[in-house]
Amino acid sequence: MENGPKIAIASTAVLLLAVSARLGWQYKLNHEDPGKPVESARKVDPDFDVFIKKQHPDSPKDERALIGKTVWVGAGGQMSYYPVVDKRADYMHPAGVLMGADPLLITGEFEQSAPKNSPAMMRVPAGQRQVLLSFTMPKSSDPKAVYAVAVGDFDDAAYTFYTDDMLYYDDPHTMYSFWGPDVWSHIDKHEAAVGMTEHQCMMALGQVTTPHGDVPGNRSVTYDNDGHPITVNFTDGKATKVEKQ
Repeated sequence: MENGPKIAIASTAVLLLAVSARLGWQYKLNHEDPGKPVESARKVDPDFDVFIKKQHPDSPKDERALIGKTVWVGAGGQMSYYPVVDKRADYMHPAGVLMGADPLLITGEFEQSAPKNSPAMMRVPAGQRQVLLSFTMPKSSDPKAVYAVAVGDFDDAAYTFYTDDMLYYDDPHTMYSFWGPDVWSHIDKHEAAVGMTEHQCMMALGQVTTPHGDVPGNRSVTYDNDGHPITVNFTDGKATKVEKQ
């Protein structure tokens, strides 16, 4: 037999097998017990279905649109903030590092040159000057104190803003309400607990992490936690051990 007919017959056989397999699978689906849930090929993390709003700011005017509004910290553990004195950020005396899901009431926007090699450059480049938002912290011990955090920079005659990656414009307590009140009580106290996921621990302890392993949910992760490291062991997606370093 010639090679051509051999190839044609083989291709036809493969096609028939594929069609048969497809028909068999369709028959199985059509005759499944409707009361029995069909197992997905993989479990879908509901966190991936959460819609996170973006504003895409490209000018200081866009940042000023946040004045009078409440936003929530997204990039926990990465944003140093400073007291505001005479409408300027006191870069030399950081007040601390903002942690995940903390609410900020925006009070103003301004620009200021940042000192070189300061914590201010942890998340936002210095540029020729930085763009800062001033705010109060409604849930802090001094809700009237005014602070500022860098959210953008001006360099080479152009602005770059990082607000979309640093802040939530909607309350994460609502966006991730399915996490439940117990998990949120730990997050609001910036602590990890057995049973929490990596994402939940990151919300609580910050995004500065050192993972020990390549498989999320089955490894240990050390969270910097604003200079107070905590290592959490995860098995099957849940924390099984929380240990201070």
